[in-house]
Amino acid sequence: MLQTSHHPMLNVAIKAARAAGAIINRASLDLEALRINTKSPNDFVTEVDHAAEGVIIETLLGAYPDHGILAEESGRTHGAKHSEYVWIIDPLDGTTNFIHGLPMYCVSIALAHRGVVQQAVVYDPTRNDLFYASKGRGAFLNDRRLRVSKRTRMSDALIGTGFPFRRGDNFKRYVKMFEEVMQHCAGLRRPGAAALDLCYVAAGYYDAFFETGLQPWDVAAGSLIITEAGGLIGNFTGEADFLHQREVVAGNPKIYAQLVTMLAPYTRVIKEEEAAATTLNGDAAPAPAPAEPKKRGAVRIKKDESGDAAS
Repeated sequence: MLQTSHHPMLNVAIKAARAAGAIINRASLDLEALRINTKSPNDFVTEVDHAAEGVIIETLLGAYPDHGILAEESGRTHGAKHSEYVWIIDPLDGTTNFIHGLPMYCVSIALAHRGVVQQAVVYDPTRNDLFYASKGRGAFLNDRRLRVSKRTRMSDALIGTGFPFRRGDNFKRYVKMFEEVMQHCAGLRRPGAAALDLCYVAAGYYDAFFETGLQPWDVAAGSLIITEAGGLIGNFTGEADFLHQREVVAGNPKIYAQLVTMLAPYTRVIKEEEAAATTLNGDAAPAPAPAEPKKRGAVRIKKDESGDAAS
């Protein structure tokens, strides 16, 4: 099944993604000339990130000046602050790969309307691979319709992941998860660009994916591409508000269900009153028991009181 015509807003997103990809490809030819800054330990940003983000924002706001923007490098300094339409942008997901010349990185652009992702584009400039989806119209790689894999047994499953890398990340918790999953699946992979990883689930290359510490711009576009390909995505307890929990699990329905069961004990989701409660001796209260996987609804972007997307 071919998608004969794209939604106009998707067309603009594709134009923006390809323009950013051209900037990234040109820069990849002379990596030694790059100026690299460190946002925090192991978290890099280059002039290419900024240039790619600039051309994306210029393209989107040129077509839709009344839309809002949530971008990795510039936050919400561009666009209309209180628009019902918000573009969620990662101009270069996989910056660390890029600055080392490892060709695994991408551009990620999503459009949310009233908090629900409606349009999504993830562009891999090294392979000229364009993943895209419009809500209710299916997911595609270039002109090929995507469907998640049909594997049902965890022992046959190839699973993608991302390692924690920022100071303050819970490395010990991740190692326990890694050990748990590794012993039950056919293999684990960690290429280093979450937006691409999610598209690989949609394409059936992976049977599932999980990671912690992600931001909305890392997962917004990929989340729609997965659901439009017949997959499921949520937090570690199977709830749909994963964008705000800094944890995500995705997969075909059968492997997803098994992975949620496996990862639920490691969730960071703690109710506010439980997080605030302390024991008599001042120690933190124990974490609640893992919840049963819950019904998955539309992917939503919450906003805090300032209008910024929660992270």
